[in-house]
Formats: sequence, structure tokens, C-alpha cells
Amino acid sequence: MTEAWRPEDDRPRSAMTGPVRVRVPSKINLHLGVGPLRDDGFHELNTVYQAISLYDELTARRGDTLSLTMEGEGTGSLALDGTNLIIRAVQALADYARVPAHARLHLRKQIPLAAGLAGGSADAAAALVACDALWGIGLSRDQLAEVAATLGSDVPFLIYGGTALGTGHGETISPVLVRPHSWHWVVAVADGGLSTPEVYRELDRLRAEPDGPAPLGTADALLAALRQKDPAVLAAALGNDLQAAALSLRPGLAGLMKAGLAAGACASLVSGSGPTVLFLARDAAHAEALTTEIEASGLCRAAGTAHGPVPGARIL
Repeated sequence: MTEAWRPEDDRPRSAMTGPVRVRVPSKINLHLGVGPLRDDGFHELNTVYQAISLYDELTARRGDTLSLTMEGEGTGSLALDGTNLIIRAVQALADYARVPAHARLHLRKQIPLAAGLAGGSADAAAALVACDALWGIGLSRDQLAEVAATLGSDVPFLIYGGTALGTGHGETISPVLVRPHSWHWVVAVADGGLSTPEVYRELDRLRAEPDGPAPLGTADALLAALRQKDPAVLAAALGNDLQAAALSLRPGLAGLMKAGLAAGACASLVSGSGPTVLFLARDAAHAEALTTEIEASGLCRAAGTAHGPVPGARIL
């Protein structure tokens, strides 16, 4: 890791006078291996992240205070005060760079809340990139990821995007180097949300039972599958230790998963802690056809296509 920016560093700084608009993707976990609970209260993770083309957009403008407004998904139900991860990210960046935490922020939200797609983490990553540019700090991606790691397990990955291996409690990121290839997904959003801590607690409860689910282990098979560029091979390697817990808390998701497979999906997978369900398609046309059938099933609130990997938070 690189050390923090200091005011005496001789680096060019050019604060933006106009608005800074940042687009940030959501993330999925192609492999999510959950280890035992650590002394720090986190579970040890071995995960393969992929950033996909379902985006939020954050605009940052100069201001005399720190404020946040929003439109889109979650408007009226998402707190916009100091408990919001965007505000916490801006304050963390200001502390890191020793500058005032002053900005007027506006969020255009499409990533559903509490859906297993890391929407809150994505917005925090967008805030770090936007305010770094707005204030002319000039941090590297590695430095922004260092700040991001203090905010949550998924935030550093969404600074980088692409496909990456996450270890620790998910915050230590190593890019996965494979030849360029787009994977096509249907993202089926279930009604309501699931609390990530509650899903982890349910997994711990299930594992304590005599016939509880066994851990997935390493991501070696998944990483090998990515190199082959064959949807059938990738389908066989996908896995998520949290899926059993999500299905235990939301049994209706099993019907949605079966409907997608019956429609011809190569694989179905709960996204992160759920309740969003992912379906792997052969190509873009197959994803469109699957979306139509999955929406017609009436088993989800909405469904749409996405592809990945895509870059992380970027200035437009």
C-alpha cells in the first residue's frame, strides 16, 4: 500500500470548478467462499468479484457544507444523513487528505437497495472518486482503495472494477488477469431486501447443524473457468456460500431460480447476500430472451440484462 497524501507532498493539484459526474457499477460474486468468524467480527472470505453494467451515478459540486440529495431507487427510504455510506466516504477522504469535507452531492440510483449487488458500497466508491477530483487531491487508485477499505469490504473493489480476487474480509483486492471477454447475465431483483449481517448469522446457524452446508473452499476452479470463456464451464464453477442462508430466510427465491433454469439459463446463483438472483446466459441475445421469460414468471419485481466485467467508478 502507498502512504497517505500529505499537504507537503509536491504533487500537482487542480480542483474542479464545475460539477464532477461519476458512474459506478454494481458487483456480483462469481465465487463467494465464507470461512469461520474471526476475532474482529468478520468472516474470512475468498471471493471472485465481477463488476457488471448496472450503474449508479453521483454528481459532486463545490459547496460550503456537505449535503446529499438523490433520485431513483430507494428515494424516500434511504437516509441521506451521516449514517449514509456516501457521507461517511466523503468525510473519510477529507480526513485522509486533511481538507474540509465540503461538497454538494446528488445521487441518481438504479442499483436496488439491500439486494446483494453492493449498491451502497458502489456509491461510496463513486463519492471517493468524485470528491478526489472535485477537491484536486490527486490520489492514485491504490490510495483511494486504502481509504475505501475503512468503509466496507466491497468498496475497494468498486474503485477498481473488472474481475478480481478478494481476500481477508473481501477488502484485499488482486486483479484477475484473463483475456478480455464479456459474460452476459440476467439480474432478477426480488421484492424487499435482505440484511447482510442477518444472512451471515443464518449461515453460522446452518453450519452449526449436523447436516449443515459445507464451505466452498478456494476459488481455483472458478479462476480456471474464466480463462476458458465457455459459459457451460463457468456455470459449473459458480458458487456462493451465502446462498443456503439466503434461501433459508427467503424460501421463495428457490422458485425464481428454478424458473430461470427452466427458461434455459446456463446457471442460477444468489448474488452476494441476496435476494437478487443471477442467471448466466450464453450471449447477449440469450440474456434478452431469458429476461422476457423470467419477468413473465411473476416471481421477481424486475429483471434486466447486464454484462461484465466493466471498469469501476469512473469520471464521465
